[in-house]
Amino acid sequence: MIKESKYVAVLLAISAAFASQAETPDGDDEQSPLDQVVPVADEDPGTATAEADNTLTPDEQLSAEFERYRRLVSEDAMDEADASAKRIVEMVIRLYGPQSLEASKALNNLALVQNKNGQFEAAIQNFEAAVGIIEVVEDRLNSQLINPLKGLGSAQLSSGRPDLAARTFDRATHITHVNEGPHNIEQVEILEGLAESKLMFGDKDGARNVLDRIHVLNVRHFKNNELALVPSLMRRARWQHAARYYNDERATYRRAIRILESKLGKSDPQLIVPLSKLAESFYYIDLSQSIPQSQGLVSTGEVYFKRAVKIAEANPDIGWREFVDVKLALADYYVYTESLNRARRIYSEMWAFLSTDEERLAARAELLEQPVVLMAPILPTHVSKSAADNESGGEFLTGKIRVDYRVSDRGRVRNIRTEAFPPEFTEMQALVHREIRNSIFRPRMVESVIQKSDNLVYEHSFFYRQADLDKLIKQREQAAEKSGRRRQST
Repeated sequence: MIKESKYVAVLLAISAAFASQAETPDGDDEQSPLDQVVPVADEDPGTATAEADNTLTPDEQLSAEFERYRRLVSEDAMDEADASAKRIVEMVIRLYGPQSLEASKALNNLALVQNKNGQFEAAIQNFEAAVGIIEVVEDRLNSQLINPLKGLGSAQLSSGRPDLAARTFDRATHITHVNEGPHNIEQVEILEGLAESKLMFGDKDGARNVLDRIHVLNVRHFKNNELALVPSLMRRARWQHAARYYNDERATYRRAIRILESKLGKSDPQLIVPLSKLAESFYYIDLSQSIPQSQGLVSTGEVYFKRAVKIAEANPDIGWREFVDVKLALADYYVYTESLNRARRIYSEMWAFLSTDEERLAARAELLEQPVVLMAPILPTHVSKSAADNESGGEFLTGKIRVDYRVSDRGRVRNIRTEAFPPEFTEMQALVHREIRNSIFRPRMVESVIQKSDNLVYEHSFFYRQADLDKLIKQREQAAEKSGRRRQST
């Protein structure tokens, strides 16, 4: 049963707002923000209540607040959107009661904002409250459960609970099958969350199976419109990269490129991103193959980087940021292959290009005035990497690996030092140390001159259970005891 003291205010506001805002202002089918409510959790929504316009009816006040909420979300003003969502919850509860579908929508919206703001526990509480209301008012297989379950799974992932997230995404998928059939395209986003859950535990084969399901669904859905399949292929390739299936990633990018070339021609600017991403994939060795490819294949990437640059230069109508990104990608390749003079020429060219107005100067600060990682490290997030290990139960705790290092003017990591908290997690420390040590950076520039970067700090968080720590402590004690017995025997 939902506790009214926590959630009543939010629930009431949503229904009226939802009823009055069934369509977006431009009349398209975009989902209403009220279908994605912000969480109240343990905060008192009354503390944020603005002075009401007494000339408006309660329904009109709700509608006005909802319009404000929508605007704040569109502007990415999430702190203000959080306060607005809480006011909506309070209004909805007064108008419709805490056990209403309108209340569940309001709570869902609130939870979405909280999740984006990093308030994961509050978001989880409010997503669960939204789910509980729908289960009571409707049933446990109602299609209205899908959105709050997707949000709940996302918040569980963000809070370090991929075990719970996987179960949540599985349930949401099942509900889509019951209501829309086993081949519905709406389940793709849910399956992507399931794949991410598996990747967080290092279950790459499980993630790969889910990605194959997603691909089959997309191919089935877009079989009569190949061009519409390209965005799903791009997402598939990114997932394959995350799972380190680099050969598969390359095959997927090549398929996307072939489709674009056949439909739009070989000079269309839409080819720039897949060509650049295909080129970047050659930085990585696919260890899943029985005979890994040679590191010499890195040179293959240059062909695709140069072609992407050529297309960008031939299409002056593309945005300046896309032009800069593809030029820097080629320069980054030269840093990777230690062709530093070539890299410096392009970096200097882009420094001048980005020194003309305030908007470009801001991009220069982001892209050139600080070191930018080129080969992002793939770091473990959990001590227990398998679902089997995860079933042991217990709350997750957060550990940390602190990394102190510098980046040379050649983009290489130097003087790396790592420290684990708790100190017992030496294996996690060693993995992070190795990944950061092997990272490659775009070196920073000062007045268009490449410089080294000293005194850099990176902190990597990971999740563990108390049982994991207890095991390590016991192993350390046993080792010390064994060592002591050896000294005594001698």
